[in-house]
Amino acid sequence: MGHDPRSFNAQYLNIGYGNEFGPTYHPNMIQHHDFCLTNAKSEDLETGMIRKIDVPLFFIGDPTFANSTSIDPREIYCTVPGRTSLLSSTTKYRVTVGEIQRRISPPECLNASLLGGILRKAKSKDGGKTLRDSLRKIGLTLPAGRRKQANVTAWTALVEEEAVHMAKDFAVVCEKEFHAREIGIYLTKANLAIDHDVIKRRTILEHSKKIICELGDLMAADRTPLTSYLATTRQTALLDQGIQQHLSHFTLL
Repeated sequence: MGHDPRSFNAQYLNIGYGNEFGPTYHPNMIQHHDFCLTNAKSEDLETGMIRKIDVPLFFIGDPTFANSTSIDPREIYCTVPGRTSLLSSTTKYRVTVGEIQRRISPPECLNASLLGGILRKAKSKDGGKTLRDSLRKIGLTLPAGRRKQANVTAWTALVEEEAVHMAKDFAVVCEKEFHAREIGIYLTKANLAIDHDVIKRRTILEHSKKIICELGDLMAADRTPLTSYLATTRQTALLDQGIQQHLSHFTLL
């Protein structure tokens, strides 16, 4: 007969984190997570997992940001055609001074070559010099010979307004075309065919829903600055900077 996993001795429920806390095994057991670390191990783990993030948290209306340039960060620097447009339906997206400031700052730190490509200025003669001179007039400095910091992805080619447009389209598709109810029924039936404990299944789902809601609330509280045309209500920093900087690091990439 098989063993009931709920009868396992707690001393066998261990998992290692990184190289410092190596995993432990029992010859007759499958490795499990141990979320009951000692205080010392918890402190060491938390310290080891902290990442140093260098993201300048500038917000629309922030005097620190306003003083860093000679022009209002909401000022339109240029417009660029969309990368994801189909056939003749080319959409023009606005690029603000604030967006340029963000993209030449950490975490992206775009150089003249990449920024010129995004703004469609890469093919012009002396494009890099022309771009740097243009930015200098609005108080932004883009050093020559600069190396990019972040890896280039498909998102790098998009300006903020187009990226948000894609996110909205994706949200609409998920809401209207992802048949969550049918998928949920299928998964529930498949699980109950193996484990008939309906109460246990419901408890797992309720706990999962709670965690997902907590994560959703945290993401909704993110106040990473984006183009002012799409984020007019995201002006007040509500989160502690200790977590906000990590959300901003992800959002800005």
